[in-house]
This record gives sequence, C-alpha cells and structure tokens, in this order.
Amino acid sequence: FASMISTFTLNSVLSVYHGNAWDLSSPGLINFGRFDSEKMGYTIQEIPIFIFMGVVGGILGALFNALNYWLTMFRIRYIHRPCLQVVEAMLVAAVTATVGFVMIYCSRDCQPIQGSSVAYPLQLFCADGEYNSMATAFFNTPEKSVVNLFHDPPGSYNPMTLGMFTLMYFFLACWTYGLTVSAGVFIPSLLIGAAWGRLFGISLSYLTKGSIWADPGKYALMGAAAQLVHCVLPWGCFTQSFPCREVMSTPVTCLRRIERVGTVVDILSDTSSNHNGFPVVESNPDTTQVAGLRGLILRSQLIVLLKHKVFVERANLSVVQRRLKLKDFRDAYPRFPPIQSIHVSQDERECMIDLSEFMNPSPYTVPQEASLPRVFKLFRALGLRHLVVVDNRNEVVGMVTRKDLARYRLGKEGLEELSLAQT
Repeated sequence: FASMISTFTLNSVLSVYHGNAWDLSSPGLINFGRFDSEKMGYTIQEIPIFIFMGVVGGILGALFNALNYWLTMFRIRYIHRPCLQVVEAMLVAAVTATVGFVMIYCSRDCQPIQGSSVAYPLQLFCADGEYNSMATAFFNTPEKSVVNLFHDPPGSYNPMTLGMFTLMYFFLACWTYGLTVSAGVFIPSLLIGAAWGRLFGISLSYLTKGSIWADPGKYALMGAAAQLVHCVLPWGCFTQSFPCREVMSTPVTCLRRIERVGTVVDILSDTSSNHNGFPVVESNPDTTQVAGLRGLILRSQLIVLLKHKVFVERANLSVVQRRLKLKDFRDAYPRFPPIQSIHVSQDERECMIDLSEFMNPSPYTVPQEASLPRVFKLFRALGLRHLVVVDNRNEVVGMVTRKDLARYRLGKEGLEELSLAQT
C-alpha cells in the first residue's frame, strides 16, 4: 500500500513537472531505460546460458555474504567505538578513491567521443577526442553506470576494463556495506552483475562471431538480475531434530502478577543481565505447584511504573493504584531512564505492585518441542524481540531472543554456536 501511494504521488508530481498533468506514466526516479525488443529477444537455446549465469550470480552472492559475515564479526569485536567507526568510514573512502584513480590511470581503454552515448565523457589520460571507459564506470553514479552497461553499443568497453572493475567494485562494495553510514547494497549489486554480465556477453559475442542475439547489453541485464540472487538462509535447512530448547535461554527471570517492589528493582538493577522482557506468572488456585504464564511485561514499562510509583502498601492491596495514561509511557519513549536514576526508599521496597493492568496478557509462545525453522519464521514475520517457551502445563521453561538466534548456525557437525562478542 505504501509503495502504491508513493508511486502515485511521484507520478502525479512528475506529470505536472513535465507538463502532462495527470498523465501518470512517468517512469520514476530510477529508470534503466527501454530495451530494443529485437536485441532483447531470446530463444530457447539461450535458456541454459541464463541458468548458468544464475548459478554464477548465486555463487558470487554467497561469497559476498560470507565475506561480509566475517567482516561484520571483525567489526563487532574491534570496531565498536564511535571514533573507530568514523576512522573506518574515512579509510574506506580514501581506499575507494585511491583504487579508482589508480585503475583509471593504469587503464588504456580509450573510446572515441564521436558517436558515443555518454552524456559527460571524461578524457583524463586519453587523447583528444577520446574518453576513458574506466573513468565513466567509476565516476558516474551507480544508477547511471548500470544504464550505460545496459545500453552502450558493443565495443564501448574493453574486457580487461570490465574484469578489473567487477573485481575491485565487488570487494569495495562488500567492505562498504555495514559501515555506520547510510549505504545500500541493491544498486551496487546491480552494477556488479551488469559489469560481469556484459563481460560474459562480450566473451559470448567473440565465440559466436558477433551474432546479433549475443548483445552485451542483454547479458548485462541478465547478470544484474543474477547478482541479486541471495543464498538461502541456513535456518531453512534445519529439521525437526533441532527443537527451540537447543537455543533458548534458561532459567528465565519471571515476575509474579503481584510482585514486591524491591524484587522488581533488584531484577532491573542486576548488571549480569539486560533482559528486555519478563514473563509474568501466577500459581493456579487449584494447584499451588505450577506457576503458569499469565503475560509479559517490558523493562521500559517497569521503569515507568517505578518512576511514577504505581504501587501500594502490603497491608492495603485493595487500595486502587495510581492510574497511568498512555501519555506517561509515550513521554518516556524512546530514551527511557535507567533504573539507577530512579530512587526507591526502603519503605517503598516493601510495597506491592500489580502488573495485571500493564502486562501483555497474550504474548507469543511456543512449546519447547517447536522446531527452529518455525521459531525463525515467527521472528521474521512478526518482528519479535523475544519469544516465551512453555511446557505442556503452560509453565515457562525458557526464552528465545534475537541474540539467541544470531548465536547459532548450521555447520558441518550440526548446530554450532558462534563466538560473538558481548556488546
């Protein structure tokens, strides 16, 4: 719905800008141009070639993910301070600029300006009347470079230029993705795929003596699509032999429905844990042994309750607690005060707090036999931060958080725990 509204709004504005009010046929802010139907036509004999390109794109995508994974692990361990993050961003910018200029200087791929479709040709180290193809690929915006790789006529790029550009841009994009600056991976992936796809098309054109169906632009398009292939998430490979109890945190810190204020303060002040949510339990009146799950309350909610002193004395549990409004929670969002800034006297520690009115009475839960793929799908589909694990008596036996899922992966010998830094 959001995409539809934004597309309609953009088309309306652009139609007025182009003098065709309510035409609503403007292509948008990112447009890769129209393709010649004769050159872009394909036959059934080319389908195996496209399948092969898809395999290559999948392998490159898996390599990109693997390299970025190890780079992310390195950043978590050693580049977690803001000053170091700024230094890394400056280093990436400096290395990118240096590599670009060195490659342009070493490149001798000079193409004639006359008859070229390049809007702003860069001469640099080429002779008069010529432009540097490597500079065109590096100095243009990624969107414009993709368009050039799609639509430039055959012979506009030297194979060595495309090969070096693909190799360098691949590693630079992998290094850039994950910096603490605004950066994406969609358009760079298109550009990488378009570069090696056009290189593949040029090689195919050499082998087929320049047949019209082996147009480099068409294979640049196929390479761009293939590069967007993502490798499968390893959670899809798990079977029923990996239940969620393998990754859940246990034992779980639980709160009673009517809890002592001092207990709540001590739990929130515990420096060994930084839990965001706490299950609320209560014993069944019929059976005093089982403390069944009754709800879930967040750390931020507890802090607001303590800040506004929403509790009563032990001797007067029938007294109505102070009423809170939604505004009280909204005013504290998103920078909730730390528990250390809230003063609770010794007498107040003996008071009681009723969590029934503020807890979530129906949190998402799974049985301890639930499989990891199911748990992972719940986290992805619902945007969960934590999931309560219960037994067949509705008793809390564990808690699964995002960090719990991130600590494990499927390895050669089954479920493996990753050595993540505690941040």
